[in-house]
Amino acid sequence: MAGIAALAAAYIFSQFYRSFLAVLTPVLTEELGTTKADLSQASGLWFLTFALMQFVVGISLDRFGPRRTATILFAVGVGGGAFLFAAASTPFEIIIAMALIGVGCSPVLMAAFFIFAHTFPPARFAIASSWFVALGTAGNVIGAKPLAIAVESFGWRETIFGLGILSLLTALAIYWFVRDPKVEREEGGGIGLSGYVALMKIPALWLIIPLVAINYAPAAGVRGLWVGPYLADVFGASTQLIGTISLFMAISMILGSVLYGPLDTLFGTRKWVSFFGNLFGAIALIILAIYPVQPLWQVTALLVAIGLFGASYGVMMAHARDFFPRELTGRGVTLMNFFTIGGVGLGQFLTGQMAQARFDPLDPAPTFSFLFGFYGVILAITVAIYFFSQDKKPNR
Repeated sequence: MAGIAALAAAYIFSQFYRSFLAVLTPVLTEELGTTKADLSQASGLWFLTFALMQFVVGISLDRFGPRRTATILFAVGVGGGAFLFAAASTPFEIIIAMALIGVGCSPVLMAAFFIFAHTFPPARFAIASSWFVALGTAGNVIGAKPLAIAVESFGWRETIFGLGILSLLTALAIYWFVRDPKVEREEGGGIGLSGYVALMKIPALWLIIPLVAINYAPAAGVRGLWVGPYLADVFGASTQLIGTISLFMAISMILGSVLYGPLDTLFGTRKWVSFFGNLFGAIALIILAIYPVQPLWQVTALLVAIGLFGASYGVMMAHARDFFPRELTGRGVTLMNFFTIGGVGLGQFLTGQMAQARFDPLDPAPTFSFLFGFYGVILAITVAIYFFSQDKKPNR
């Protein structure tokens, strides 16, 4: 349990670093001259480097185990990236720091999933993974109101430097407490990247992958980047108010992960739990796209709904895992994570270009309407594809 606790602490950092830019938007713009495009590029690069690293992580988990994989990457990437971020004097350095932090965060969740997959029966995998994600999503909470308070009290550089120190201590805890599950390890070159090719030849995964790639993108994109500029530009919100509403959205993502976890066992289906949850999320996004300017409490309620229904990640991973060969478990979970995080990163880049285009220079609302509509439509399309996927009743 101590090892899982250490990985959970690292995952809290992972969730924090993917979402904290929304709160830092005003101060980074004022001190370093960062633009919305810079911030979307930094956030997008975090997700894309994270996604690309999944291939390295998957092979490393199957070959070396989660302990060494997570310790080395987290210490070098997250620790080093946080220190670079704290010392940054240009937007470019912020972008590079975020890419490095993305590399460092890439093995944490998959290391935990690898342990769950080789320790728990399939019926418990969805609950364990969803609740682990829920615990880690506390990083979203820390990256909201508490971060805003820390930045105003100590300064943003001092705050991030201190988090860099804590990140290194967390890496040491992973090395000390995590124990690799007893599984057969690959020798020599093993099957390498060919394992991913074998996974992509499984027909059932092709109808699951589109929603795997998009289900998390709207909640992560809005919470991690766009909630700050949206509230500031359209409603004139302060850093404190942005932090408060971001906190509500972060809490909804935690609650969503907790609630999704046992539903597949309760209803005897993973497919329909994910289907209806993401359908409701798409509806919330489309409503916000149609009515970007409305009373702030209604906007907050819709943002909370996006976070709540967008937390199906654990159930989606469990659904995909039903079709993995056991010997490709490490590669399987990291392949799905590649699509998930890659979808978020691509969404960040695309929405960043939309925001930079600015549909009406005098009125920011149409730009954000288009952003929410973009997320809502692609989510609805992937939900429609997922409708035809194969369901497997969870094993008891």
